[in-house]
Amino acid sequence: MVAVNRPLDYAKHLVRKTVKPGDRVIDATAGNGKDTLFLADLVGERGKVFAFDIQEEAISTARQKLYEENLLERVELICDSHENINCYLDRGKISAVKFNLGYLPGGHHTITTQAEATLKSVLKCLELLKKGGIITIVVYTGHPEGKREKKILDHELSLISQDTCTVLSYRCINQKNYPPELLVVEKL
Repeated sequence: MVAVNRPLDYAKHLVRKTVKPGDRVIDATAGNGKDTLFLADLVGERGKVFAFDIQEEAISTARQKLYEENLLERVELICDSHENINCYLDRGKISAVKFNLGYLPGGHHTITTQAEATLKSVLKCLELLKKGGIITIVVYTGHPEGKREKKILDHELSLISQDTCTVLSYRCINQKNYPPELLVVEKL
């Protein structure tokens, strides 16, 4: 048994501690639907997940997984950039947001999340979060845009006032091949 969580597991642990049945949450990068499914289970029958992805392939895959698990009614799948997240949701109503950056597993590696769009989305999500809500951002630095995202996010998130948010960086420092890193923002 491992006592220390790796970044992906720690992100789930923090979200699990934050989200209650009936909550509204966001999967900002639906991908293959694993996080969407995880969130749909957490919010229960009266909660809602808003899952975003720019690729119809990802939305379709997520829809199928949710259907198979009988959780589709808990999720609104949105084929749009997470950069436009504020067009779909109200301020102060969201308990948690999960980002899993990079490219669609099994998809084209040339289609990745983009640093500027991700930063805009994260800042918009801060407005959508209720007090005590969190944003988890798993960053993959094994490709050039991932390195840019990490650098920009680290810088910009470090500028957020400690009076409004706690910002955490969590990473493995002895792993090879660019392991994922986790950024967490908790709204105070």
